Order: sequence, then structure tokens, then C-alpha cells
Amino acid sequence: MDPILDRLSGTLVTARNLEELTRPLLELVETITGLESTYLTMIDEARGVQNILYSRNVSSMTIPEGLSVPWNDTLCKRALDCGRPYTCDADIEWSDSDAARALGIVTYLSAPVRMGGNELYGTLCGASSTRHEVSVEAQRTLALFAKLIGDHLERERLVDQLVQANERLAHSAYIDQLTELPNRRGLQHDLDRLLAQGARSGTHALVAFVDLDGFKTLNDTYGHEIGDLFLKEVANRLRVTLRAGDLAGRLGGDEFVVAGAGPDRDQTTEEAARAFQQRVSQATVGEYRLGKARIDYQGASVGVVAAEPGARDASELIREADAAMYVVKRERKLGTQ
Repeated sequence: MDPILDRLSGTLVTARNLEELTRPLLELVETITGLESTYLTMIDEARGVQNILYSRNVSSMTIPEGLSVPWNDTLCKRALDCGRPYTCDADIEWSDSDAARALGIVTYLSAPVRMGGNELYGTLCGASSTRHEVSVEAQRTLALFAKLIGDHLERERLVDQLVQANERLAHSAYIDQLTELPNRRGLQHDLDRLLAQGARSGTHALVAFVDLDGFKTLNDTYGHEIGDLFLKEVANRLRVTLRAGDLAGRLGGDEFVVAGAGPDRDQTTEEAARAFQQRVSQATVGEYRLGKARIDYQGASVGVVAAEPGARDASELIREADAAMYVVKRERKLGTQ
């Protein structure tokens, strides 16, 4: 195999990122063209600048990495605008470029790096401070390398987009879209984790089941839009009342769960459960300003259970807290009669 093709194929196989692909290509460009500086740029047209990402300098000319040049002053822009990727008279033809003059560029060669077919990312370039003939074949090879870099960048972008999409899907699978609290699935996951931590540390878990008394009447009276605002505000108030290590989630409808560790050192388990129940219940009480509606809410029915370390699983605790909530709900109804 041709030595250059052999090196190119090795680079394509082993490169794990843009830098690992580009640096060997810059060396190949120098070998093929004989130009003393080879470099990859990134163009930020919105800011009007061109940045040197990676460069290779083998003689007196130095084009440093990190150099930032006004885009309108570059030889790259002039080459793209006039469709002329190569000149050995840059000092004459494009003498108005301050950047090229400062760097001492006489011979210049470039190819655009594009992603997705036409989106301009930057340029792959070679330059020398002396007049240097570059063959048509070498120019085509540079264009090929620029395309390889563009294809690599496009693949990286697609992979990033897929990763982000998967992260969003995974996140949405565990989050209630209305309240942005964990949904039933997310709550189960978080509560399992809390119970596992309790089993390791030997601490109890407190689980509160929250049922919004009167929500159906509120929904029927004010409409579903106000009902949704009410649910969101309840979620916000529960979120505010959380302490370090606590968690909250929405099971669905007007049902929420709040959980945390307890008791404190100076409390019995029963005292901790009562304090937890009061804290969660009180968080739901008060005036709710929902659009044009003003609602004086008397609070939710909250049932709390305490579990010894490793005693029960999350689903069982939620069912027990639900049963405890119905006891509270009946007592509240009897108290109003």
C-alpha cells in the first residue's frame, strides 16, 4: 500500500476525537504539499472571527494554535469568496489582508470544512513564507482531508444529539410533565434509593401520602386550567419544604408522596412521624393565587408511616401511607360535622 494511504487509513481507524484525527492529517498535508505551516480553523461567523484550532509548523513560519483573526481579514474568506483555494502570490493578490501580511504568508492553500453537506465549520489550510508550487493532485488531497474532517464532525454532532435525546427521554420517563416532580416511576426509583441508604446507615424512613381534599370541587368550579395551576403550586410548596435528603413526587391526579429519613436523635419514631406529617400538611395550607382566582385552601390530608431500616419495599410503604391518609381524611370529615 502507498505509505500515505497506509498512514491515512491508520488515522481513520484509530482517531477517537477531532484532535486525534486532525494532527496526523496536518502532518500528511505537510508531506504532500511541502508547505511549512498546516492548520485547521474554526469560523465563528456570528462573532466575525476565525480561530486556529490545531496547527503544525516545520520551519520559520509559525501560525500558533489559539490565534484569533477577524474573519473579513482572512485569506480563507477571500479564497472562498472568489473560489480560488490556492495561490503562490498571496502577498500580491491579497495584500490587503493584515493578518496574512503579519504572518508573512506568500503561498496559501485551503479547503472548506463543511458539516451536513453545506454548513461551514472552518477551513483546512497550508501556508509558506516563500513561493511554492502545489500540484492539482495535492490540492485535491487537501479537499479530501477537509471532507473527512467535516464527516467526522457531523458524526460527532449526530452522536451528541442522540445522547442528548436519550437523556431527555430518560429524564421525561421519570418526571411528571405538569409539576416537574418525579412521577410514579421516578418516585419509586428515588424511594428505593432512600430505603437502600437507610438500610446501610441504619436509619428509619418516613413516607407521607398527600391527598388534596376538595380538588375535584376546585377543578369543577374554576376549570382544569386553574386546577393544573393549583397542582403546580402544591408541588412548588412541597418542594420548598423538603430538607436535605428528602424527596417528593406526584403519583398522579391529586396524589403526592413526600419521604425522608428520621427520627432525629432527640425524637422517638412516633414523634418524628407526627412532626413530618405536620410539616408536609402545613406546606399545603394557605392562600393560592392562581390567575384571577384566589383560593383559601385548608390543606391536604396527609398520612405518614415510619419504616425500620430495610423492613419494607417502596410500594408497600406507599400503600401503608395511603391507608394512613384515609384515616386522617375520615377524622377531618368527622371534625367538620
